[in-house]
Amino acid sequence: MRPSIAFLLFLGPFLLCLLSPTCTADEIRLAEGCSIKGTIVKKTADHLFVDLGYTILAVPRKEIIDVVADEQSAHSVGVDRINDIWTEKDLKEMSVEDNVDRIGEGVILVRVPGALGSGSIISKDGYVITNAHVVQGEQDVAVTVFSRTDQAFEKKVFKKVEIVAVNPYIDLALLKIDKAELGDFELTVVPFGEIERVKQGEKVYAIGNPHGLERTVTTGGVSNLNRAIGGVTYIQTDTPINPGNSGGPLFNSKGEMIGVTTLGGVGTEGLNFAIPVSHVKSFILNRDAFAHDKDNPNSGYHYLEPPPRKKAADS
Repeated sequence: MRPSIAFLLFLGPFLLCLLSPTCTADEIRLAEGCSIKGTIVKKTADHLFVDLGYTILAVPRKEIIDVVADEQSAHSVGVDRINDIWTEKDLKEMSVEDNVDRIGEGVILVRVPGALGSGSIISKDGYVITNAHVVQGEQDVAVTVFSRTDQAFEKKVFKKVEIVAVNPYIDLALLKIDKAELGDFELTVVPFGEIERVKQGEKVYAIGNPHGLERTVTTGGVSNLNRAIGGVTYIQTDTPINPGNSGGPLFNSKGEMIGVTTLGGVGTEGLNFAIPVSHVKSFILNRDAFAHDKDNPNSGYHYLEPPPRKKAADS
């Protein structure tokens, strides 16, 4: 077979995709004017994985100059878009009760000796997001998953849970359920939203375990999108948040997580805060920098205090 024909056969599916009026594709622009067109199916810190129609190509990020996302493929309703270890998908707006039915099983109870909090399953592989203050200083962590049956909810307790990373400064922790213990148990994943699409005043709701009252749903609205506290920006919400809600998700009307609940005003009413999902994504992508050290349960880097300013010498 002549090389030119073999080359055309190799590129055939790709050329058909480019020529087809119904085909959608993202454009990955590389150095020296080169580009690749395909559907981005996964993103990691080092690579983009691009579906060319006949194979999946891993493109190193260091070789990429720009990415032009295809609007149709990037925002297809209900289609999973895997980014590193979390999932995004454009969902239709639904009532709170319908959303709870759809994604409520992805909200779990996180338990450590003498305390409990909430968390979100963000990956079929068993990754969980919660607050750092729920697990920091602990080694014995367990999570309870609530699975709906025809009769009621069944509890599945996983006792082998690894603390992967902790960032106490933005109060986030990444956990992972042991693969062997998880087995073939099917997890419900909480999809991430985009903070850029959240509007002040829009309706939101939280699911968690306040004071141990499992699977509690509370509703409210976005009071402010960038409230600064201690040098960190938070979503301010009047959605009721109580001890035990910590680490649980704050959802929009599509059932997308837009924040992780973390703070509540003491002695106040309707003054509560959540960590924006943009901070959560950044924490996950940089999790190696906050890797948990089992020999130091308070790990997560601590900055040294600056030296005191010297007093001016007497004249």
